[in-house]
Amino acid sequence: MTRSKRVAVLDAPSNLGLRPPTQHTVPGCAKAPGALRDHRIIQRLNAVDAGCLTPPRFDASGWRPGDGVGQAKAIAEYTRQLADRVERLWRERRFPLVLGGDCSILLGPVLAARRRTERDGKSRGLIFVDAHSDFRHPGNSQYVGAAAAEELALATGRGQPDLTDIGGLRPYVDTDHLVVLGLRADDSHRVELDATGVSMRTVPELRAGGVGRSAEWSLDAVGDVTTFWLHVDADVLDPSVMPAVDGPAAGGISLGELGQIIATCASDERCAGMELTVFDPDYDPDGEYARALADTLVEALQ
Repeated sequence: MTRSKRVAVLDAPSNLGLRPPTQHTVPGCAKAPGALRDHRIIQRLNAVDAGCLTPPRFDASGWRPGDGVGQAKAIAEYTRQLADRVERLWRERRFPLVLGGDCSILLGPVLAARRRTERDGKSRGLIFVDAHSDFRHPGNSQYVGAAAAEELALATGRGQPDLTDIGGLRPYVDTDHLVVLGLRADDSHRVELDATGVSMRTVPELRAGGVGRSAEWSLDAVGDVTTFWLHVDADVLDPSVMPAVDGPAAGGISLGELGQIIATCASDERCAGMELTVFDPDYDPDGEYARALADTLVEALQ
């Protein structure tokens, strides 16, 4: 990756946006940064070790349908802290590679970007690579609850103010500068996203013109922005190559295709950083899937 900024790896091992897999258990995504570090991604990328932002304690025991987003207070606090850390890395001219954790960590980087927009008036965008739209909100669902299924809605200002309007900066992402890649064609919120004018390509559309060209299309579709953030959810991969995720969805892309997307987007001078989410080492006892993800990241970001 040819750029003036050096990669900085920051762990964001938050599970706060997930529901427990079973009663009295905790989701395994918090283990993902450690599993990826075991494959020496920092050394192989010649990256700066930016440490770990430890999240508040996971406790979903008190949530009931109708309560709103679970653990919202803790997520809001973690979002502020993560935004602070990302901004610090930008001031140091680093390219943050944020290792999650669940998808709710997206709120930290997009809040950081929104703060910068508030200061300089320049637009910033988001390229969202994910199997799911994560667009559930009170306007389209009877209940909300798990922020990791709602983070794109929250980032675009849909939902409760303690998460959508931190610092009075709602929305963090303008849908005019949002691109969604890798969505499954049967996603329940695809029609709503399309109606809002979001630029989007499902997996069949992504492949129709070639994944590389679709990635280049996304760089145009994000619009006239100073920078954009790259969100990558590991569940965009097909379960045949990556079953170790919180919510596997059939019909995904290959590791090589994901590498193409990351390499194309990250090599654009406007790309300000990226995150990787929902890889779950609890489903990877031999470490083979962590190795595959680490290899894909290293090859794409070099």
